Amino acid sequence: MLVWLLGCDLEAPADPAATAEVMFEVPAGSTARGLGDDLVGAGLIPVEWKWEWFLRMGADGSCIKAGRHRLRASMDAPTLLAALCGAPVPKDEPFTIPEGWRARDIDAALTAKGWIAAGAYLEATRDVAAYTASFPLPTNGTLEGYLYPETYKVEPDNFQPKLLVQRQLDTFAARFWEGRALGARSLHAVVTMASLLEREEPTPTNRPLVAGILWRRIDAGWNLGVDATSRYSLEDWNDRKAFLKQLRDPADPWNTRLRPGLPPTPIGNPGVVALEAAATPVASDFWYYLHDADQTLHASRSEAEHEGFRRRYNVY
Repeated sequence: MLVWLLGCDLEAPADPAATAEVMFEVPAGSTARGLGDDLVGAGLIPVEWKWEWFLRMGADGSCIKAGRHRLRASMDAPTLLAALCGAPVPKDEPFTIPEGWRARDIDAALTAKGWIAAGAYLEATRDVAAYTASFPLPTNGTLEGYLYPETYKVEPDNFQPKLLVQRQLDTFAARFWEGRALGARSLHAVVTMASLLEREEPTPTNRPLVAGILWRRIDAGWNLGVDATSRYSLEDWNDRKAFLKQLRDPADPWNTRLRPGLPPTPIGNPGVVALEAAATPVASDFWYYLHDADQTLHASRSEAEHEGFRRRYNVY
């Protein structure tokens, strides 16, 4: 039997030409020999008995580590064993939340990845009492605005929406709240204003100036006239037909053309630049602003000046 085995290539790969990686899971408590059937099933070894005899002939399989390993069918037996004895692939994956995204946008992205059932993250953001924070949490039934946009490492196989929400709140505190003094403005007002700035002003360095204009309107009792707020309740932010309908709806709580004051909730989740701008606005003589086709900001001191900019840049 031994003579026959010596004539066999016990170390030959399953497919020398293979280039694709296979993510192979080693369950806790597994032995190298016990993995043979699973390795065959994954196409990583040609037959189980060759793997078993490779190990019997002196290969040390005691070093294998539980967890996920990136393997290829082109690996010969010693290379495959070395990979199984190496550090497992971390189970977490990066999940990036862009600045300005609404909770519903985050929910849709998590659903598209297959990590949650649709609506599970949204539901988690509405259970405000389930979370702790070093800042006052909102009392309007949603954490919109405080779900800090960042790249988070998450475990797709064990994804729990509430754990992500708590991490977002903790990151909000670390990035913005710690040691913050807001003066006469409430935190919720500042967060709401920051969410408007995130959508209204594409150039971060202009946001303090725009913040000053919008706070000036608030303090003077003017309607804000920020059209982005009328998009908040739309399923598709870019649905123009639905947006134009919302602009004409005085019953829409987020319509800041027709209703005074800030909208009832933030319209998304702002990053630290917008938050800082809302908290430390730049005072000016300006009451109005618009953006031309190149997204250049044009601020004006009077309605007449503003209308002149409208005509010049064809902005209506």
